[in-house]
Amino acid sequence: MKKISNVFWISVAVILVAVIFGVAAPNSFEEATANLQVFLTSTFGWYYLILVTIIVVFCVFLIFSPVGAIKLGKPDEKPEFSKASWFAMLFSAGMGIGLVFWGAAEPLSHFMNPPLAEAGTAEANKEAMRYTFFHWGIHAWGIYAIVALSLAYFNFRKGEPGLISATLKPVLGKKAMEGNLGTVIDVFAVVATVVGVASTLGFGAAQINGGLSYLFGIPNNFTVQFIIVAVVTVLFTISASTGLAKGIKILSNANMYIALGLLILIFIAGPTILILNMFTDSLGGYIQNIVQMSFRIAPFNEEHRSWINSWTIFYWAWWISWAPFVGIFIARVSRGRTIREFVIGVLLLPAIVSFIWFAVFGTTAIEVQKAVSADLSQLATEEVLFAIFNELPWTNILSIIAIALVGIFFITSADSATFVLGMQTTYGSLTPPNSVKVTWGIAQSLVALVLLYSGGLQALQNTLIGVAFPFSFIIILMMISLYRSLVKEKEELGLYLKPKPRKKKEETLKQ
Repeated sequence: MKKISNVFWISVAVILVAVIFGVAAPNSFEEATANLQVFLTSTFGWYYLILVTIIVVFCVFLIFSPVGAIKLGKPDEKPEFSKASWFAMLFSAGMGIGLVFWGAAEPLSHFMNPPLAEAGTAEANKEAMRYTFFHWGIHAWGIYAIVALSLAYFNFRKGEPGLISATLKPVLGKKAMEGNLGTVIDVFAVVATVVGVASTLGFGAAQINGGLSYLFGIPNNFTVQFIIVAVVTVLFTISASTGLAKGIKILSNANMYIALGLLILIFIAGPTILILNMFTDSLGGYIQNIVQMSFRIAPFNEEHRSWINSWTIFYWAWWISWAPFVGIFIARVSRGRTIREFVIGVLLLPAIVSFIWFAVFGTTAIEVQKAVSADLSQLATEEVLFAIFNELPWTNILSIIAIALVGIFFITSADSATFVLGMQTTYGSLTPPNSVKVTWGIAQSLVALVLLYSGGLQALQNTLIGVAFPFSFIIILMMISLYRSLVKEKEELGLYLKPKPRKKKEETLKQ
């Protein structure tokens, strides 16, 4: 039996208090999270933009640095999973539900309410795709990569437990991190994980409900979403009990095949040539404008600033709040890979797949919008995808596949989260007991239901931004700690881009 840490009991207590508050006073809960969201985005929007850009720059530095040759494990250690399974698991855990939820809705929203251009124009179309690429590209995966790399390096290379606090020992000291301060940091990481995952589970439940409502006329309300969350909780609890190499691996691989099938069907049914052209043009626009978009804060235009707060700042906070969960999970499945292989794989491959996904679904959605009289962007976000399918061939087939895909992504995300939360609350154990995983599975489902009950998707977004802010400071410390440790190891191993000139022998051979 794995020993359960104090982090488990403290975290459960904190989350229980939040659940009780959300149920007892849903309006107050929603109002409190909304006020916090407004304060953070209006006061610290600049901070989010600068921090996430620094993270991306640091990732690029690691790719080209000599330390990229360092292996996340022993020098002769081989990766535990094949590249295909590794990629499938990190992708399913990292963005699965989000891609389906926002795949058509975000580009369409930007097209009808663009950041700069006039709504509904060709320029708005370009902006819609460019900013969608920006929100789901290397900035998002850079956040995941840094947290995951820190955890993997200190866990597999240095023999530390797989805890957030363990990665900070070079900065804050071993005594502090194995004492009360370390406990506080790990508790916060657990709470951030639960809120981040619960928010995404809320999106998933709303998406499934929206599809069932559109297809079969089932009411789109909290009662149906409660039933969906309850059913999925049972399913992912069963999956979690089978272990990492079975349940999560099998479901993640299945997810990739289903997602690829849906992608191909939309690519064929949609405006195929335009999709290819928009992908090419949007990728070029993204690369060309990435620096400007990274720092755009619109200080003198309230309307533009409001758009940035609602989209860019929200996304950066979302990725940060998910970082402890996705970071620990990616670290766990990445043992045996070099730092360079790891960063390139985590930073670039999922981003490219996301670009392809949004090019297919976003371009199709915008073309459907141009062809119909109604403004589809005014629909509930979870119903937009199904409204688009309604205008394409094979409507019911596409909708059923999408619901199945969201359902499996739902299970894999929650399944992965129970494993990660189990690790964090059993002193970093790589095989946490089922009783702990089941407890966390129920806890994150309860938080998802409370957030849906207290204010729907807006409450989810508000809570994400609130949780992300304090955890962002932990990420800064993780980067500093990782850099210090890598520099020290680089010197020990003699890793340099160019051989260091040997000191000239002292002319003791004085002639």
